[in-house]
Amino acid sequence: MAKRFINFNGEIYQEEEKLLTIANRGYRYGDGIFETMRMSKGKLNFADLHADRLQSGMKTLKIEGYSQLDAYFLKDKTEELCKRNKIAQNAKFRLTIYRNAGGLYTPDQNKSAYSLEISPLDSPYYDMNTKGLILDVYEDIPKAVNKLANLKTCNALTYVMAGLYKKHHKLDEAFILNQHGFLCEAISANVFIVYEGNIYTPALSEGCVGGVMRQVVMKLAQKNNLRVVEAQINPEILNMAEEVFLTNATKGIQWVMGFNRKRYFNEVSRFLVEKLNQQI
Repeated sequence: MAKRFINFNGEIYQEEEKLLTIANRGYRYGDGIFETMRMSKGKLNFADLHADRLQSGMKTLKIEGYSQLDAYFLKDKTEELCKRNKIAQNAKFRLTIYRNAGGLYTPDQNKSAYSLEISPLDSPYYDMNTKGLILDVYEDIPKAVNKLANLKTCNALTYVMAGLYKKHHKLDEAFILNQHGFLCEAISANVFIVYEGNIYTPALSEGCVGGVMRQVVMKLAQKNNLRVVEAQINPEILNMAEEVFLTNATKGIQWVMGFNRKRYFNEVSRFLVEKLNQQI
């Protein structure tokens, strides 16, 4: 397999090169945020939404340099890395921003640094999973609801522990609850529930990540006369819902087949995937 290249603070390196020091704040404290993005047919999907979320997150974490990381920066750097890796059209990316500073818990400055990784994709389109996902609720470590909850931070231990639960119980994904016991999100996705003709999703005030695909799907549903309600959701609704699906920026929409003994349809999710791919 050909060696892959990454962008580390504006310079191109082979991905296996050792670039971080032991004092890196992302490694030591999870002091950073990240974006996962997808390119289709040579175009970075929803670049403006990714840039808005990235800049908002950097402001919240008081990391400097956010004004430079706009949609133009994202498009330029992803296209450059595609060319360097000879990936012509379709790819997924992870952009990690960390505070480039010394100090212990208290940083001695707030400058930013970044790394950009790439993986090729076979198709430009969002393919809905042919086999529905099986999920259960992870209850051991609820997610705290605070001003950091909507960000994709580098501190991801709740998701790691939920991932271990998923692996142990041979699940495809797991629902995560917030500190109040209400539905928050899944390990790597936002959650949507179809119930009595409406589409429900946990409100941002419930502590879920403010996903880019979450925004896209909400707007897409509303454009097609489907009612979307952001709400506080009791997990008991999972036993009554007609349909459940997950969303994230790289996979698009994934339908859930089962929760415990409950089985779901995929009519709405399939319709939304078709509408999503029409935008490619």
